[in-house]
Amino acid sequence: MPVYRDEKNNTWKVYYRYTDWDGTTHQSTKRGFKTKRDAQAWEREQHSKSSGNLDMTFRSFAEQYTEDMKSRAKENTWHTKEHIMRTKLLPYFGKLKMSSITPQQIIRWQNELINYRDKNGKPYSPVYLKTIQNQLSAIFNHAVRYYNLKENPCVKAGSMGKKKSREMLFWTKDEYLKFIDAMMDKPLSFYAFEMLYWCGIREGELLALTPADFDFQKRTVTISKSYQRISGRDVITTPKTEKSNRTITMPRFLVEEIQEYLAMQYDIGLNDRLFPITKNYLYREMQRGCKETGVKSIRIHDLRHSHISLLIDQGFSAVAIADRVGHESIDITYNYAHLFPSKQTEMADKLDMERGEI
Repeated sequence: MPVYRDEKNNTWKVYYRYTDWDGTTHQSTKRGFKTKRDAQAWEREQHSKSSGNLDMTFRSFAEQYTEDMKSRAKENTWHTKEHIMRTKLLPYFGKLKMSSITPQQIIRWQNELINYRDKNGKPYSPVYLKTIQNQLSAIFNHAVRYYNLKENPCVKAGSMGKKKSREMLFWTKDEYLKFIDAMMDKPLSFYAFEMLYWCGIREGELLALTPADFDFQKRTVTISKSYQRISGRDVITTPKTEKSNRTITMPRFLVEEIQEYLAMQYDIGLNDRLFPITKNYLYREMQRGCKETGVKSIRIHDLRHSHISLLIDQGFSAVAIADRVGHESIDITYNYAHLFPSKQTEMADKLDMERGEI
């Protein structure tokens, strides 16, 4: 890859060849370098990338990682990954050589993030710190698996943050019924929250629903897609996991409610979104309802917890609940068992009765 001066613009340029994945050789030119040294540095970096040599910078390998992995991820998933790489990883590791990044450097990076505070004095949440850490480790794991990096320095550095978020919050049925009364003035909000609470679906699953997803004769709703708002665009993706593809049987009253809601819609198509709103709209409506009723504030996702908690309280098995809500494993469902501490009292009372019969 020879380097030449571009006399016309008083800059430097590089002529280079590369071979793509199917063995075809291409030739191109990279222009606009201010100095010969800059052009030569870029030339060396491209040589490292094309040969898989991890003497390349972290930034260059992140570009290679993107090329390898972007097409395998959902658009919303990659959007999150790209944001973390651009804002949390590249500013610190971008100029460092992949092969020379040490556990000590990673520890210093971790400490910077752990000690960060925004203008209101608020730190990053433990879950977000864990997410950032996982992305850095994923890049090094990719280098280990496919580009002969000797080891992942994140392993020696150790992790940061926590996998689980704050304690799950939920509403009892009485709390939910009190809340939903405040939603009666807005049919769109009322029916949306009814679907969330009585079916336990995720926000994205709710917002992707269309009339075609309902079979009112069988009393079912089919979950086969999810809605995301990405960079100002409406994006419909597959659901979160394979098990998220499911058909849910609705209670009879909910079937009647959704039929009522559909009757209110003017000229809605079978494949039009039934709830053409955003997650922010749901959040604002939930805050309004909590303020009006005095019910404790929870997240939208906590309505899913509330549904699962209700099913647990009604005595349904973890297997049956996991199937209804689309958990990938029943182990996830077991995480909710603590949400009804009254069950412990009920168990103890029954043991008392057994002891008394001896």
